[in-house]
Amino acid sequence: MKECYTREQIEIAVKEKGYKWFEDNNNKGYDVNIVGVRNSKTKGRVTNAFDDCITVSYKIEGEWQFYCIPCTTDPGSHWVENILNEKGVAILKPNQYRGSHKLRLHQGKYLALGQKKPVTVYRDNNRDDKYDLDESKTDTGIFGINIHRATGKKGGKSTRVDKWSAGCQVIADNDDWHTFLDICQTAREIHGNSFSYTLIESKDIV
Repeated sequence: MKECYTREQIEIAVKEKGYKWFEDNNNKGYDVNIVGVRNSKTKGRVTNAFDDCITVSYKIEGEWQFYCIPCTTDPGSHWVENILNEKGVAILKPNQYRGSHKLRLHQGKYLALGQKKPVTVYRDNNRDDKYDLDESKTDTGIFGINIHRATGKKGGKSTRVDKWSAGCQVIADNDDWHTFLDICQTAREIHGNSFSYTLIESKDIV
């Protein structure tokens, strides 16, 4: 997604959905708002591109900090075509998932945000080039819908989703990933190992 949103736009969109916006009322800092933005302009096509973004908003000493990071919130074409679950590939449903993630090893390999509470996904099992966001085919549970990186190469950046996501939220650029991870680690030290994740669509943003 080429456009970079402002923190104010993200805050307004989250509040208009009736979701919680973390204001850091205790002035401890790093009360993070992690908000994914799915690119509505693709109209559900499987682009196999990192054309979404994850935003992070939090305060340090009363001053807002903001990052807008390219990612995918959708599964890559590989797992759309080669589904792991007989119900279909997982596509996270937009919503706010309070306390849904914690810092732990992703696939036992490296530190990431791992799912710890149920989330709701759409299931798409027809293996075509369009995500089927069918309300009659949702599934709620713990499916390993993690927030992690693509390439592990220092300074590297992935341009195709492919196998990087079977429903996870995946950051394309390794440097961006480490910025995100550092923020989460500092937040854990202050507020504990529990993170909320909110997913909205770009059409929700004015």
